[in-house]
Amino acid sequence: MRNLLVLSTLVLTLLTAAVCGAAEYKDVTYNFKNAGPVTFSHELHLKKYNNNCKICHNAIFNLKERRHFTMAEMEKTRSCGACHSGIKAFSVSSEKDCVRCHKGAPKDVTYPTKGLGATVFSHATHIAKTGGRCKGCHNGSVITKGSGVTMAQMEKGLKCGACHNGKGTFTVAANCDRCHKGLKPKDITFNLKGVPSATFSHTFHLQAYKCADCHTKIFPFSSVTGKATMDDMAKGKSCGSCHNGKDAFSAAGDCGKCHKGLKPAIIKFKTSAGEASFSHEFHLQSYKCADCHTKIFPYKAGVLKASMGDMESGKSCGACHNKGKDAFPVQDDCGKCHKM
Repeated sequence: MRNLLVLSTLVLTLLTAAVCGAAEYKDVTYNFKNAGPVTFSHELHLKKYNNNCKICHNAIFNLKERRHFTMAEMEKTRSCGACHSGIKAFSVSSEKDCVRCHKGAPKDVTYPTKGLGATVFSHATHIAKTGGRCKGCHNGSVITKGSGVTMAQMEKGLKCGACHNGKGTFTVAANCDRCHKGLKPKDITFNLKGVPSATFSHTFHLQAYKCADCHTKIFPFSSVTGKATMDDMAKGKSCGSCHNGKDAFSAAGDCGKCHKGLKPAIIKFKTSAGEASFSHEFHLQSYKCADCHTKIFPYKAGVLKASMGDMESGKSCGACHNKGKDAFPVQDDCGKCHKM
């Protein structure tokens, strides 16, 4: 009876060990967001190494500190790369052997882009183009994993720009709609103090120009990253690089073309001789905006102060009110300007 009890206990112990062992030796599956799973087979590796668990545990894999390793780390003999270095087993850095672990076709990668919809990277297209050379991108530097980059950074050779540089393939700086499918850039409205808002129409300008004509030589791809004054534009910056009177109407000329419904206000100057008023409405009957702006006056009121002596010397209002040649002289009939 005692021997039967000992035998039963031994059988139960062996069965328990077998169950535990079965649970411990299951295949391990690693799932990836944009690729098929990678499966590690305990059975295959245990046969290879005569059931010697200690070759990996905990010499290579510490079960108490489980973590994921990158391919770059494996290539430096970490994790699977400790054996898969090309000596004991095929190398993880061997491009032709990627498919031995990564079964199935990699998925397309979608990048949501604010204001421009989603951009889709097709693994199938790029793998066909490169002849299956995964390491052309997954090489530790040109790798899609990590934080996003701007178009300006791509133009400097980062991420997609490493290949899309106009040499290896089409440049990221010119062919926006090849990646941003159905691209319809929105109109950009600039709200301005004291004058009607100005609206830039992408639709209108794309009838005559390509994206690359403006981006990023003149403008970064992010809207309103740096504001330019009308003085800046008159010097050829921002919109003024094209709106220069040669390629397109001058930014310094027809204000109403951009500022729809423009009605410049009366400007009042407080002086010791009484308040003086300048009427835009009256002067626009005979002159254009460009006659005064910005050759004589900047576009912002009050930044250029001139004395009566300055005006008599031909500055400020005295440029036209010049002793009766173009208009009455500033030194005659003070009451025409000053409410005295």
